[in-house]
Amino acid sequence: MRTRVFLNPAAGRGRAARLWPELRSRLEGRLGPLELVRSERPGHLTALARAAVADGVRRFIAIGGDGSVNEVLNGMLDAEGRLLAEDSVLCPVPAGTANELCRALGHLQRSDGAIDAASGNGSRRIDLTMTECRSLDGDHPVRRFGYLATSFGSAAQISHDTSRSRVLKRFGGRFSYFAVTLIVTMSFRPRIVRLAFDGGASESRKIHSGLCCNTANAGGGMLLAPGAEPDDGRLDYVEFGDMTRRDVLLQPPSWLYRGEHIRHPKVRKLALARLRAESDIETLVDVDGETVGRLPLTVSVLPRGFAVGV
Repeated sequence: MRTRVFLNPAAGRGRAARLWPELRSRLEGRLGPLELVRSERPGHLTALARAAVADGVRRFIAIGGDGSVNEVLNGMLDAEGRLLAEDSVLCPVPAGTANELCRALGHLQRSDGAIDAASGNGSRRIDLTMTECRSLDGDHPVRRFGYLATSFGSAAQISHDTSRSRVLKRFGGRFSYFAVTLIVTMSFRPRIVRLAFDGGASESRKIHSGLCCNTANAGGGMLLAPGAEPDDGRLDYVEFGDMTRRDVLLQPPSWLYRGEHIRHPKVRKLALARLRAESDIETLVDVDGETVGRLPLTVSVLPRGFAVGV
């Protein structure tokens, strides 16, 4: 299997670049000499991955955070979310601010897990999410594929603010996301959102945030959708309703990390295959930790749409 490494040197405030010499030694010890390409700007890894498919590459080792891994994945897919090469495998190696796909796969829980997976022959098919929304400038539609979660409202605002805070990113994923969660909670106002589930009738609800989760974890280790499985052909929709600052700030710091928020009376969780969300208020949309646009959005699941190394 032809292999290529996709490195984002800027991931994790330069952590990926610092880790690369050691990672290279360990990977080449198992796979032999490696082909390497480096990201030079946002979105560059998508173009590099697409070119790699044409070159016959089938093992895509992505070194960085979830944003970097997502870029590589999008380069492996056509406009409809189909793999350009059906036998290609995505192998994430954690080196960013948040590494939630690696967490979901168990690579952060066992020593050398990501290296073992990237250099082995095992793979697992997991679901793909397809998010369609309006661009940030409002000029054109956006389609983005992912594997973790699509969020809108305060959750998307938290991700947006975290990724742009040079100070907080130095402290790592968990602290950064928790700190920004508190900051955004103090200023974000719930808004009316029109929601339609699985093509059903639209309902208007006043909510703080909505998340369509493909994995149980997101946001620097938060257990946002307890019980969610990445290969069940469904998305777990978690909605934070008309919550006041008091509703959020009086909770223990662990409530999002232990999934305790699910028991709150203003939080609901349901399984679905498709969600449509619209609002008259400008509302950010986030896919896998990257701000991609604004409402309105449609999120759909593409069952077992791609393979990851395990």
